Amino acid sequence: MSQLSTKHLLGIKDITANDIQLIFETADNFKEVLNRPIRKVPSLRDITIANVFFENSTRTRLSFELAEKRLSADVVNFSSSNSSVKKGETLIDTVNNILSMKVDMVVMRHSSPGAPHFLARNISANIVNAGDGTHEHPTQALLDAFSIREKLGDVAGKKIAIIGDILHSRVALSNIFCLQKLGAEVMVCGPTTLIPKHIESLGVKVGQDVQKALQWCDVANVLRIQLERQQIKYFPSLREYSLYFGVNKKMLDQLDKEIVIMHPGPINRGVELNSDVADSEHSIILQQVENGVAIRMAVLYLLAGARQ
Repeated sequence: MSQLSTKHLLGIKDITANDIQLIFETADNFKEVLNRPIRKVPSLRDITIANVFFENSTRTRLSFELAEKRLSADVVNFSSSNSSVKKGETLIDTVNNILSMKVDMVVMRHSSPGAPHFLARNISANIVNAGDGTHEHPTQALLDAFSIREKLGDVAGKKIAIIGDILHSRVALSNIFCLQKLGAEVMVCGPTTLIPKHIESLGVKVGQDVQKALQWCDVANVLRIQLERQQIKYFPSLREYSLYFGVNKKMLDQLDKEIVIMHPGPINRGVELNSDVADSEHSIILQQVENGVAIRMAVLYLLAGARQ
């Protein structure tokens, strides 16, 4: 298999395990490129990519832009905060105007779940979902699983605990789909108020005791509290959350094994993760950031091939 089964990356739910393995193998090659003195290849020099972000982003946007430039693509950056969206222009009109400038691919982040799927049904360009509301964030899940594979040799058979605000996290859902397709066991852990109802139907374990989750897992992927998405209070205070659900060095020292600590960023230090954990030898957080560029290079390259 040398090409993806789809012309878009809308979510992990929509791709196959073979697609994921192909992305990983392609990312392996691009990671080698990123470690060369000249970190650039001409693979997409005839492709124009628009980064269309309707929500704030630092890591994801910079990672995509760097990946695009490493592939020699022409890059157009769009931000809704200083655009005609403020004047009432619709999503489809905004994107069609961008496409009329001969754009081939669109990387989009939007606050509404399903927005990339809507675009994919209405325009001809390849769509990459860079996060749609609380739904999915496929490239984050891919880079997380790729980082686990790099650290532990394989994802199959590993136990992964996703700890924190599961209810509002698009990272959690994409990770669940991705890790299960690769043969891992998944547990979600956090306050009862931040665990979606009926999440057990996805085949995951559910827990509220972080220490037990850490003892169970090989990898802990710790998520931040999504305060910007919370319309009501789901727990009394950040201090209380940190006390009962934060991960600190003392908790890791009490384990009878070594585990890997991950975080999709940005970190709320002292809330879900203490600095003595985030900066410890257990952490592969910076490796995740590095791997994000290689994974996004692989996705863009393979989707460009789907245009042929």
